[in-house]
Amino acid sequence: MTKERAFFESLALKEKGKLCPEHVPEVYHFDRTMSLIGMRYLEPPHIILRKGLIAGVEYPLLAEHMSDFLAKTLFFSSLLFRSTTDHKRDVAEFCGNVELCRLTEQVVFNDPYSNHWTSPYLDRDVEAIREDNLLKLEVAELKSKFCERAQALLHGDLHTSVMVTRKSTQVYDLEFAFYGPMGFDIGAFIGNLILSFFSQDGHADETNDRKGYKEWILKTIENTWNLFHHKFTALWNEHRNGAGEAYLPAIYNNPEVQLLVQKKYLTDLFHDSLGFAAAKMICFLIILRRIVGVAHVEDFESITDAAKRATCEKRALDFAKILLKERRKFESISEIVSAIRQI
Repeated sequence: MTKERAFFESLALKEKGKLCPEHVPEVYHFDRTMSLIGMRYLEPPHIILRKGLIAGVEYPLLAEHMSDFLAKTLFFSSLLFRSTTDHKRDVAEFCGNVELCRLTEQVVFNDPYSNHWTSPYLDRDVEAIREDNLLKLEVAELKSKFCERAQALLHGDLHTSVMVTRKSTQVYDLEFAFYGPMGFDIGAFIGNLILSFFSQDGHADETNDRKGYKEWILKTIENTWNLFHHKFTALWNEHRNGAGEAYLPAIYNNPEVQLLVQKKYLTDLFHDSLGFAAAKMICFLIILRRIVGVAHVEDFESITDAAKRATCEKRALDFAKILLKERRKFESISEIVSAIRQI
């Protein structure tokens, strides 16, 4: 990876900070020559969300905050709000972050059939993925959307590495930022919450069976999408007569047409999000990479009993495959939660 990724990280932090300052740390200074970013220090008790999830900590405002971040940053950087001229200008600039996008293409869409997994426990599961032609077709479609659709400015790697307290949620680490399909960010976050759900049995012990915590995770998944849907639609309604050129008021201002457009748009976005969630889950379960080397994601890696860990991973992998291939059958996030419970 080139050092230019620091430029795009700084640029994305500034852009998203304008759109949602409550949940993006402020950038004070950027030196492009030195690739140096000076930004707000996220003081204790802020910790990485993933570590809190492993520890079984509930964050009552997480869904509220993340839905706010997603709704605002995705809507205001899309053609629902912006002119095509402004949009294309920014798309062109972020196209320069090609190396990080290529890394995502490789890890998420090209290589989920090799590298490291919990062997021998998952050998047959990995082989089944390699031989699943329908799954490969679905992944190819998602890769096409990832590469070709410049829908909004994305975080690009939005998993549970956001910084949190019980009252604060801060989104950082935007070096993968680019203009792409909205569902990639939404799916990445929801997919990692689903992974956390399936990992919880591996963290249970005699003092805490984690059942209550698993219910909180499912509620957070449900609330994140439902709140996002509500806030995104509200922003759309508020700005439907603005500069956005995706659906011109002269053509789509009829209330009946507006409802049809929004329903179609958000249904497609929901299914995209489910697909990308599944792809990210498979990526983390099979490749589970870091910037240097290849490693399991900490939710599962921190489960010391290999057999127990593999059982958790297998359940997550089974659900990810169902979600990827059958995502269009789901009409609501509550149906997703029900399907998770059945695994």
